[in-house]
Amino acid sequence: MEFNYELKIPKERIAVLIGKNGEVKKDLEEATGIFIDVDSKEGDVKIKGENSLNLFALKEVILAVSRGFNPDTAQLLLKQDYVLEIIPILDFIKNKNHLERLKGRVIGAKGKSRNTIERLTETYISVYGKTISIVGRAENVMSAKKAVESLLNGSPHSNVYRFLERNKVRLKRKELSEW
Repeated sequence: MEFNYELKIPKERIAVLIGKNGEVKKDLEEATGIFIDVDSKEGDVKIKGENSLNLFALKEVILAVSRGFNPDTAQLLLKQDYVLEIIPILDFIKNKNHLERLKGRVIGAKGKSRNTIERLTETYISVYGKTISIVGRAENVMSAKKAVESLLNGSPHSNVYRFLERNKVRLKRKELSEW
């Protein structure tokens, strides 16, 4: 039985999905056994294959690329314990001028805030368009999501970092106790 899925991605992200000489597309097809058809003019991507799990994983990879991640980071989603979380910034906006300010809160001066969250949660964060996306292991993504949402809601950066540091210690303890 063949499964298929259609996605629409921003036109400026198509070249990233295809890659130089089609390398990224070819690598993804080989890794998943799923065929990828890209309409470069419209931004339509059709994927089809017989393995529904690989189809779902590839859909997540393509979504991650469309949200600003580089293909290497996006391909982490082919691993079973990695997830993609997309946070719509518009859910936190009070007026039109607010979008850039909120993006700036998450990115921070010279990327410091985003880098700190990524480091403390072992995740990858992309601020692209009207979304903030996170790739990482499920429990780490939940911590990063909570941190990003706290910043979008106006929490001071220092409080968010403190939460992340405490949470990182808690997760490490949990990891050690499972051994």
